[in-house]
Amino acid sequence: QVELVESGGGSVQVGGSLRLSCGYTSGYKCMGWFRQAPGKEREGVAAIKTAGGSTYYSTFAAGRFTIRRDNAKKLLYLQMNSLKPENSGMYYCAAGNTYCSTYEEYFGYWGQGTQVTVSS
Repeated sequence: QVELVESGGGSVQVGGSLRLSCGYTSGYKCMGWFRQAPGKEREGVAAIKTAGGSTYYSTFAAGRFTIRRDNAKKLLYLQMNSLKPENSGMYYCAAGNTYCSTYEEYFGYWGQGTQVTVSS
């Protein structure tokens, strides 16, 4: 059974950091993080390819966020630094077995999400 379980969300002040985790039970060619802010469409944050470990970031995430995976522990991480209020939203872990990028269409498996709130 496909299962992705996120954790690590919470409330943080501007400039703070959070690390999200996602536990998974199967192997995937690509895993990623997506964010959905209230009233907005879900958008890609970062993705990582299993083979070779190539990483992909959206413009707003590059330089502040880091995606990493621990295959032995079957955990995917998203380290978020220098957080801003506009980074708030529900963060979803996702996985896919086709092309690897931050585009939602390539991901067929989704977690339930973890809420991140950045306040000033």
